[in-house]
Amino acid sequence: MADIDQLFQMLVDQGASDLHLSQGSPPKLRLHGNIVPISEDILTEDIIVPMLTEICEPAAWEKFMKRGDLDFAYEMDEESRFRCNYLKQSHGIAAVFRLIPTKIATLEQLGIPSVVKEFGHLRSGLVLVTGPTGSGKSTTLAALIDYVNSNFSRHIITVEEPIEFVHSNKKSIITQREVPIQTPTFADGLRATLREDADIVLVGEMRDLETISLALTAAETGLLVFGTLHTNNARKTVDRIIDVFPSDQQSQVRTMLAASLQGVVAQLLCKRCDNGGRCAVNEILVSTPAVGAIIREGATQKLYDVITGGKGRGMIFMDEAINEKLQAGMISAKEAYMKAIDKNRFKDLLEPEDSALGNASGAEL
Repeated sequence: MADIDQLFQMLVDQGASDLHLSQGSPPKLRLHGNIVPISEDILTEDIIVPMLTEICEPAAWEKFMKRGDLDFAYEMDEESRFRCNYLKQSHGIAAVFRLIPTKIATLEQLGIPSVVKEFGHLRSGLVLVTGPTGSGKSTTLAALIDYVNSNFSRHIITVEEPIEFVHSNKKSIITQREVPIQTPTFADGLRATLREDADIVLVGEMRDLETISLALTAAETGLLVFGTLHTNNARKTVDRIIDVFPSDQQSQVRTMLAASLQGVVAQLLCKRCDNGGRCAVNEILVSTPAVGAIIREGATQKLYDVITGGKGRGMIFMDEAINEKLQAGMISAKEAYMKAIDKNRFKDLLEPEDSALGNASGAEL
């Protein structure tokens, strides 16, 4: 069996995004969205433990053995950095490694709509980049931070678990803090930024009431806050933030969010059918007085009308963004159908061999 750096090199050479090692199974890669085995050798305890301890500090390994989970970053060489997650599972131990490019791509290279740059020009407020796990949120945020870093003189603080993209100072000063190494929690790191002369703070994950509450407060008091949530579109993002709070606080939170929310960039990754790989599709909501009124009223179903009517300001609904990629020949009708919110819009475009898929999913609508 190859050592772990050889497996990492295989991931890099094949253009994969993730390496999966699991006791009782062969090693596997995620390649263009699909999981594929890279050998038939089963990972036994005698094989996997030396692999994982080779790149992990002894104290961190001890913590993993007690808690059953561990997150950290590992740099193989100047070109290859990995986000590492160790876990315990029914057959023993396992690990998932996500390749983090050391060179930060630009928003243009990622194909992100140009309106997203405008969020980097803001001086305060809350901007959310949302999407499911593995949809490229961190990559898009890194590109946006790099745009600010290249064009403005700001103090940018990131609070991440772990630090993924490493930024060097350009026009801005960038302070990167890792949870739980440099700060115990996201909430602690965010609270501290209020005393650290920050202009911009990036919160790697807004996963609990305390962090979300602090992000809203920071945005209200004059910081520009970038955060992520695991929601698929703008409406669900607004609902998710409000629903985190107890019902007696939700009216006040709606008022705070209406005042501070500057935009939502929802992101999905679609398999390309033209040249392999995947492409980002984005729903964009830009705050307007109408958006603020809708959030205060709690009538988030009206956000669809604002987005579809806001094309002149760079807004776009997710299904429209998917349709644009389909019309450009970048993705297949099947992929468009699978990722769409309103599947009926794409059902009639499915190939005959995919029609059963449309009928099965249509029953759920």
